[in-house]
Amino acid sequence: MNPWTILNRPQVWSAVGVAAVLFVSAVTRADDVVEDGPAQPKNRIDQIVFARLQQLGIAPARNCSDGVFVRRVYLDLIGTLPTAKEASRFLNDSSPDKRARLIEELLVREEFADYWAMKWCDLLRVKAEFPVNLWPNGVQAYHRWIRDAIHTNMPYDRFVRALLTSNGSNFRDPPVNFYRAARDGDPIACAQAVALTFMAVRPESLSREQLGGMAAFFTKIGIKGTGEWKESIVFFDPNKVCTNPAVGPQPVFPDGTPAKIPPGTDPRVVFADWLVRPDNPWFTRAIANRVWYWLFGRGIVHEPDDFRPENPPSNPELLDYLQQELVNGRFDLRHLYRLIANSQTYQLSPVATTDSPQATANFAYYPMRRLEAEVLIDAICMITGTTEEYSSQVPEPFTWVPRTVRSIQLADGSISSPFLEMFGRPPRDTGLESERSNRLTPEQRLHLLNSSHIRRKIEQSPKLATLYSLRDPQEIAVRAYLTVLSRYPSADEQQRVREYLQNGPARGRDAVIDIVWALFNSSEFLYRH
Repeated sequence: MNPWTILNRPQVWSAVGVAAVLFVSAVTRADDVVEDGPAQPKNRIDQIVFARLQQLGIAPARNCSDGVFVRRVYLDLIGTLPTAKEASRFLNDSSPDKRARLIEELLVREEFADYWAMKWCDLLRVKAEFPVNLWPNGVQAYHRWIRDAIHTNMPYDRFVRALLTSNGSNFRDPPVNFYRAARDGDPIACAQAVALTFMAVRPESLSREQLGGMAAFFTKIGIKGTGEWKESIVFFDPNKVCTNPAVGPQPVFPDGTPAKIPPGTDPRVVFADWLVRPDNPWFTRAIANRVWYWLFGRGIVHEPDDFRPENPPSNPELLDYLQQELVNGRFDLRHLYRLIANSQTYQLSPVATTDSPQATANFAYYPMRRLEAEVLIDAICMITGTTEEYSSQVPEPFTWVPRTVRSIQLADGSISSPFLEMFGRPPRDTGLESERSNRLTPEQRLHLLNSSHIRRKIEQSPKLATLYSLRDPQEIAVRAYLTVLSRYPSADEQQRVREYLQNGPARGRDAVIDIVWALFNSSEFLYRH
């Protein structure tokens, strides 16, 4: 099925605003999302992808329109919608390099660090309460360190080395929380966490010998308490003896090579030296594929944390190229984001030329997916000028969250809201990407259509008050579409707005509210496309 048809499926019908629901069904047309002419390769990524598509006899989608691109790149790079002013400025810019310039602007925005810290906190299981139990002070310190590392563009190899080799207080030396999250430094749990997070290998894919050999690197981790509430000290304990029979007698690297640990040397340092080597594909391929997955919603190896011989990459040459670019760029992850976002492959429209599953696996079009829970509620709050309330089921000190904090800024996986729970925010229990659910359910549709939670935000919006006071149908259409969908309405859409304002069941302010409510419930708003 052509993925674009998702945008034109009827929504769940509500008892209120039936006319507005009918209005939604025609909000978006496929010809609004593409530019004329075939897509042309822009960089090496495109040459590799398009060559593979040619081998398969699949034509790539056309280039996406500026209206699609501006919304897409904001959501994908900073997890935030453009404001109406930002969208309008981009759409009115006739410069040929405006897409590349926008990408550069977004890579240094504060929201870039907020959004990718959220992603890494999912993987690293940054959570105060059960089952991870980092406690609030540890969570705040850990999240702040992760965000600062992203904000300052710490090279990825240094980021991982710090997580694997740090010692000290979980409050004052935040990277040690990596081991606190792994069942307080249990060697088997540490090996599983390292394999999943940094090698994209699930524990069940490791042989008993591989897991036991890896676990032996983590048998000298000591953890002790202090006089401060919930504080722990993680340290290298050379005298610690492991009695777990599942742990190998000697450290062995996952490739089967026995490790030599010099006397007095922390085995974690030896493992980190092996892992983050530029020529170690266990390390470089995993993160290159994960970055691709984060920007496309599908990995070259898919799922992105399931590397194994039985699950090969759909395009090995593409993965090899990205891995080499990461190394050439000295593990600068922003270099990968920039390279991918500037490619024609990333800027293809979501309108596929074929229904073949091979088109999906080989990135013949931009894959559509629903906005993450945090991104969706932040978008609704940003547009309406409203806020959310968050809480923890097990209150601890410092679990109160100011109303001005956005969902993508939440440090603690234990702090949530009914909306985030309903819309699939991950509980951060396992570190698997599959913990997050972006599937749109009937319950979610009904909440967006009928709940007092969303209705109050729209009706009582301080930011939309000016829009609600307008009377000119054309101005209402332009303002509403720019604000909610980040694009200008087509002539047909302007006509539909005019007809609804003049002939619909509501009048004046109520009619404009209906239009905004309809746009919020459109699949164009709910999906990345």
